[in-house]
Amino acid sequence: MLQSIRDRSRSWGAKIIVGAVVVTMALFGVESLVGLFGNSGDEVAEVNGEPIMRQELELSVQRAIRSGQVPPEQERALRGQMLDQLITDKVLSQYAEEGGLHLSEEQLDQIIVSLPEFQNQEGQFDSELFRNRLASAGYTPVGFRDQLRRDMRQQQLQQGLAFSDFTLPSEQQRLAELQRQTRTFRHAALDAESLEEEVVPSEAAIEEYYTKHQDSFRRPEQVRLNYVVLDRQAMAEQVEIDEEALRDAWREQTADADRRLSHIMLSVGDERSREEAVAELEEVQARLAEGESFADLAAHVSDDTVSAEQGGDLGVVSRGFFGEAFDEAAFSLDEGEVSEIVETDNGLHLLTVTGLEREPFESMRDDLRRQLAQDRVSGEFNDRAQQLIDESFAADDLQSVAEDLGLELQTSDWVSRDDAEGVLSEPGVMSQAFSGDVLEEGFNSEVIELDNDRRLVLRVAEHREATTLPLAEVRDEVAAEVEREMRRDALRARADELVASLRDGESIDLDWQQAEEVSRQDSQGLSRGIVDAAFRLPAPEGDAPAYGTVVDGDRAVIIALESVGEGEVDEQVEQFVSSMAERLRAQAAIQGLIEHLRSEAEIKR
Repeated sequence: MLQSIRDRSRSWGAKIIVGAVVVTMALFGVESLVGLFGNSGDEVAEVNGEPIMRQELELSVQRAIRSGQVPPEQERALRGQMLDQLITDKVLSQYAEEGGLHLSEEQLDQIIVSLPEFQNQEGQFDSELFRNRLASAGYTPVGFRDQLRRDMRQQQLQQGLAFSDFTLPSEQQRLAELQRQTRTFRHAALDAESLEEEVVPSEAAIEEYYTKHQDSFRRPEQVRLNYVVLDRQAMAEQVEIDEEALRDAWREQTADADRRLSHIMLSVGDERSREEAVAELEEVQARLAEGESFADLAAHVSDDTVSAEQGGDLGVVSRGFFGEAFDEAAFSLDEGEVSEIVETDNGLHLLTVTGLEREPFESMRDDLRRQLAQDRVSGEFNDRAQQLIDESFAADDLQSVAEDLGLELQTSDWVSRDDAEGVLSEPGVMSQAFSGDVLEEGFNSEVIELDNDRRLVLRVAEHREATTLPLAEVRDEVAAEVEREMRRDALRARADELVASLRDGESIDLDWQQAEEVSRQDSQGLSRGIVDAAFRLPAPEGDAPAYGTVVDGDRAVIIALESVGEGEVDEQVEQFVSSMAERLRAQAAIQGLIEHLRSEAEIKR
């Protein structure tokens, strides 16, 4: 946890969050301070009376996707994780604020102008760079500054906890010695076939286990739900988009793509009047229409001698490079087309596009189809969303609503507040399912806005209270667990018997496997449980091995530790282990605080 916070504080994304309102106001004006998080919206959670708004959740999701941390197809699954993180951030921010942690306005102002992400090549603050990067991160100035304040307060809190913990030099030395230690041992496994008698749990044992572990067999309050989902993307998938529309959209979206241009220029002045230049270019147009090469004509006619030598080639040109009149003509042409006569300060021109630096049509086809389809269904989606609101409010059931809107009426399995999956696990859904109006009064839920593209309405089909399941219903499960425990106990007892005999010097026929110089990092294919048990044994004295046992899954393993090695010194590894140990201690402190704050907080979803 602590390292992720430190890493995040060093990343570009976190540095974006360290802005200053003074600089922002100078760049954008007071009107720019319209709050990003101050806008109204539905609450998706409440922490100690403070709301978390749906807009805030959506922005967090979109920023994660935009940063490349999460692919867009996982957007829906991401929401629950992001809401949980927002809740954690909220309890930490509240705790930090109550503790009086503070960052001055001057400190905030200094941070932004010192960040290299906002500086030009000369190392000076660049207002345009600042503006662009702030916008690309999805922040308005006030949202930027609010996030800064929360983030820096949390960082103060977390670093204060982390830096208050430390390790003594002697502890570091001992840790290094233990870290590089190796152990050579034999091990032999005992399984169910090693037992002389089959394990059969008695009825009394089953009943006793059930009585002691009733909480494990408690079923929470559950509901079965009927629900409908209005999905803009699903509607769009049914729309057919023809090839011409796709190509038109492609041309429109790539209309401003950089292009390679050639021109024929005639200057106007004492030697040639404007009328004469127009006449000459009209003659050139006629020759082009007859099939003459633009490049050849440029070489012989154009007054721009530099480009004329290259057949009139001007290279790759971006919009805005040569001025408005030039752009209007150049960026209205497709490849191979020739413009009408264009007048600029330099003279009169004929232009042609010899190449387009645009994304190929085929690579954009799927995105274009999806975009056009969604645009076409947007009006219908909004109409149906309003119809869903009206009809679900008035209807006495959900089946008729589904039929009227042409939606599938879906039915869930039994679900509780905390174990819903898929669309039912998204923020706000289960709180509606267990609300008074829906659960107790039997009404349809309000229309739940899952995201910009989906609306959901649900209705409780069945409800059952929390209860402890009777033994008769879970008897097989209980019996299997009792049998498993009895078998493990029997194997453990058998292993202890064999170890006692081995310590007395008896020779026992076991299927020993040898493990040479196993380290804590290199388990050589052994299970973690066996390696950890081997490293817990005391070093052997003399030639006699140190024996021990461990239950590893459904088997018991006998370990005969033969020798302990010092291992090789690796300063890099030992420094890493020392650093990791400090980090884990700090991490435990931070995580402990978070768990305590969350357990004490009043959290409503």
